[in-house]
Amino acid sequence: MANILPMILFVILNLILFFFQLSTSIDTITQFQSLNDGNTLVSNDGTFELGFFTPGSSTNRYVGIWYKNIPKRRIVWVANRDDPIKDNNSNSTMLIMSKEGNLELLTNNNQTLVWSTNITTQSLSTTSSHVAQLLDNGNFVIKANNNTDQQSNNFLWQGFDFPCDTLLAGMKHGWDLKTGLNRQLTSWKNWDDPSSGDLTWGIVLHSNPEIVLKKGSVEIHRSGPWNGVGFSGAPMEIITSSVIATTPVINSNEVYFTYSLVNKSMVSITYLNQTLSLHERVIWSPEDNTWSDIQSVPKNDCDVYNRCGPYGNCIHNPSPICQCLDGFEPKSPQNWYASNWTQGCVRKGEETWNCGVNDRFRTFSGLKLPDTTHTWVDANMTLENLDVPYGLVIL
Repeated sequence: MANILPMILFVILNLILFFFQLSTSIDTITQFQSLNDGNTLVSNDGTFELGFFTPGSSTNRYVGIWYKNIPKRRIVWVANRDDPIKDNNSNSTMLIMSKEGNLELLTNNNQTLVWSTNITTQSLSTTSSHVAQLLDNGNFVIKANNNTDQQSNNFLWQGFDFPCDTLLAGMKHGWDLKTGLNRQLTSWKNWDDPSSGDLTWGIVLHSNPEIVLKKGSVEIHRSGPWNGVGFSGAPMEIITSSVIATTPVINSNEVYFTYSLVNKSMVSITYLNQTLSLHERVIWSPEDNTWSDIQSVPKNDCDVYNRCGPYGNCIHNPSPICQCLDGFEPKSPQNWYASNWTQGCVRKGEETWNCGVNDRFRTFSGLKLPDTTHTWVDANMTLENLDVPYGLVIL
């Protein structure tokens, strides 16, 4: 009996230690732990869950993040989207923290490296241990073990810097000009394949940045240039949204925007719909147990990039939707009246147009400002030092 008692105490102490680790480390992977296929991490507040999943009819396995308490699982981030796990033996697959401080996805009993965060050795601290943690906002980060900040700029690596097809509240959408990092959304290839598709949504850098939705190299929609307050062509329901509040940042170090939820109890995300080639905002409705579409871009035919060509004006309700501006006529009447408006309009007649002293600008309301890719901005110019010729009216 005396010999059995120490063994019982040893087993009890190990069980206590085991359950203590489970209760205090459900959102983290340390350099002494791994996450096996079949187990998950859960953020401290219980909002997000990270684990292994198989999409749709696919047989591939991925590491992803989803909302834990929403029954209709929507994957909001995928670690190895372009590096699927093809080994069907889940017992041989695990996500680990390497001794160097990188996250590594291993299979075939630790013999094959599928994916890694690939942080350079110079970026990793040699004076402290590191942990990977799933934060309450859905960000999966690597940080020093003694770093308790959930909004730190000192993360060694973070999933928010590598978005997939979904923009979560708090994510930066845009550029880090110091490192050249471009945080743009890229669609899934299809609903069963999270690998990078050809639909992208990102900020185009020039004097007046704007957000462009592209399918391959073809522009589908542009937000309109930045005007100091917002993106001039953004739909009014986005500007005056009661769901989100957007925050733009444009300076010498960064060009990005982010959003926060007006009501913290809401669940709302922005994602790319690769089937319809749309950028959509959806909100979770617990009463209906479904995701509801509340905003989509392009929102109509006139929201499509360059629908009516040069000097054309697109008006959504009339038929046809494209009209030439006053003083202009279709460049190709045959194509124009066949509803092919891409060639746009040209000035009427052969006369040379010269501006006279009594000429004025004409006001067109509700038009998206032109593409400003080839313009420049003098940020130091004010209305007081702007040299305006006599009789010229700036609208």
